[in-house]
Amino acid sequence: MKSAVETLNPTRVRLTVEVPFEELKDSLDAAYKKINQQVTVKGFRKGKIPARVIDQRFGRGAVLEEAVNDALPKFYNEAVTEAEVNPLGQPEVDITELKDGELLSFTAEVDVRPAIEIPDYSGIEVEVDAIEVTDEDVEKSVEQLRERFASTNPVERPAAEGDVVTVDLTAKVDGEVLPDGIADGVSYTIGSGELLDGIDAAVTGLEAGGEATFTSELKGGSAAGKEAEVTVKVTAVAARELPELDDEFAQMASEFDTLDELKADSRKRLENMKQFDQATQAQERVLEKFLELAEIPVPEKLLEDEVNTRKHNLEHHQLGQMGLSLEKYLELQGKTVEEFEAETKEQAVKGIKTQFLLDELVSKEELNVEQEELTEHLFRRAASSGMSPDQFAQAVVQGGQVPMLVGEVARGKALAVVVEAAKVVDTNGEVVDLSDDEDEVEAAAEAVESVTGEAEVAEEK
Repeated sequence: MKSAVETLNPTRVRLTVEVPFEELKDSLDAAYKKINQQVTVKGFRKGKIPARVIDQRFGRGAVLEEAVNDALPKFYNEAVTEAEVNPLGQPEVDITELKDGELLSFTAEVDVRPAIEIPDYSGIEVEVDAIEVTDEDVEKSVEQLRERFASTNPVERPAAEGDVVTVDLTAKVDGEVLPDGIADGVSYTIGSGELLDGIDAAVTGLEAGGEATFTSELKGGSAAGKEAEVTVKVTAVAARELPELDDEFAQMASEFDTLDELKADSRKRLENMKQFDQATQAQERVLEKFLELAEIPVPEKLLEDEVNTRKHNLEHHQLGQMGLSLEKYLELQGKTVEEFEAETKEQAVKGIKTQFLLDELVSKEELNVEQEELTEHLFRRAASSGMSPDQFAQAVVQGGQVPMLVGEVARGKALAVVVEAAKVVDTNGEVVDLSDDEDEVEAAAEAVESVTGEAEVAEEK
């Protein structure tokens, strides 16, 4: 076999391959064997039909077509290896010549990873938010915990903000009750904003047995996005009572003996959260600067596929779960279709460039992913997906996505290398040292994921 490679542009090549006919022998034998199992010829046992009879009865062309289809992947892969290119996706193959007994020639055009020169990132400087936890932050955190331990007691008075009401709801559109427009015994805290717009005003002032009608846009269900006439009947009113903020509450709500200890722990947890947020912010801003320094061409077909994938996942998964159409989503976001298309393309370009650049750095720095790092990343991804680690791990293995997870961690490590070389200061002018941060790689992986989104560039050989 002879092959040659022609660079069409920085992200696409054409392979030209010539195969002497004798190298097709194994594929020809396999073609005759396959056809033998599929056809019957009077006078011959199944599977024992001579090649010359198959040629006479079914045509030599059918055999050659089967043999070439079998052989092409093998010769294509050999040409890829010989040319030392990294294909992205499937090739476009064109058979240019097929002479029985003499020669098979074909071309294969395919997108490839562009050659990228890692820019000097030692001079990158970014500013991040300072870690500041105020007394107000601590009080808010403790108050949220207090809310979780609130009790409710039935009252015989008009409902007011903060009360928990039990309601029956009926929704009509164009005068007709919707198939899924009836809900009884719904518990709702007035002022929480967790149900329909307009319900707070409708139920405030009603006692048990009271009823009101209001108009609201439905957020989900069969008529999501439509205006509905909603009748709400209050069947019970209960007042929420918060526990006293004292040592007894601290003992009930936590492992601490005093309220002061509980507040000190809340402050520490808030500081840790802000520290992780600061690290993630640093990663994102350093990545922005790093990308600006590099020249990274993006394959057109890969970009087109990535844009379509992002749009599909948004429309059929995220919005589908919310009961929203793309048109309604854009209306709520205040965006035109053109703005959405441009934004999606920009995000896709950034995601692909990020993968290319960080993968190149992984290779240059010879960064390896340890089992412990992969396990930690798996646990975090499982938590964010709402699955147990075992369930998530099983889904990853069954879906053949282990290399994807390894790639995410590796890119996180690559970005961490860049961040360690960068100068990071907070808004107070203090230098931020992230080199000793135990969560540095995870923060970096999270920052990379926020950029790459759906993108996962696949190499196929």
